[in-house]
Amino acid sequence: MTNPLAPGSLSGKRVLITGSSRGIGAQTATYVAEAGASVVVNYRNKAARAEKLVASLTAGGATATAVAADLTDPASVQAMFDRVQAELGGLDVLVLNASGGMEQGVAEDYAMQLNRDAQVNALETALPLLAPGSRIVFVTSHQAHFINTTPTMPEYEPVARSKRAGEDALRALIPTVEAAGVEFVVVSGDMIEGTITATLLERSNPGALAIRKEAAGKLYDIAEFAAEVALAAVEPIPADHTRYVGDISSFTG
Repeated sequence: MTNPLAPGSLSGKRVLITGSSRGIGAQTATYVAEAGASVVVNYRNKAARAEKLVASLTAGGATATAVAADLTDPASVQAMFDRVQAELGGLDVLVLNASGGMEQGVAEDYAMQLNRDAQVNALETALPLLAPGSRIVFVTSHQAHFINTTPTMPEYEPVARSKRAGEDALRALIPTVEAAGVEFVVVSGDMIEGTITATLLERSNPGALAIRKEAAGKLYDIAEFAAEVALAAVEPIPADHTRYVGDISSFTG
């Protein structure tokens, strides 16, 4: 997968991607960094992995830094954005990529804490750093986006409902965001091959990926989906603020 962004097309832009030490977030960070942006790689506790990504990007001539923050801890989030303000002077793109809820040993309401409450807090905390013309990108799945009308696998339903709740809460803030001159777009994708979520779903529901792949005709991999997330940061926003990646006929038919 080649970088969908032209070299230098994001020169001078400052981008923060939540949950970007691995997977879709890390690949998105790579694309935007290679396009000239100064990238903030956010991680919760995998410092070595985040620093390895930053080292790889900077070795290639990009500008990147790793900043730890637990998104479910408002003080930690405020500290992250304070550091961004001090070091970069603001942001041009905020990608709300981090999500979860299928992990073992987390609180019963963790999915809602991370996928709804933390997303709203991150947006509200970042908004003062975003100048007019900036953009916020929220990453979700078709299974979550359409959960109110199309059932999903039982194993994923709590996460899907929490992500839909997060999307709804963020959409409710669109008037506030637009009043500040900031744009907002949701990127909704199908199950992504190679992600932690897909791995956990396959583990608890063997064959789930194959079944969904047959229904959709194609499932994107991490690099392909990250390319769409990167493009969502720069391409025109659809009228409904939603960029669909992959087939949605199974959810709308």
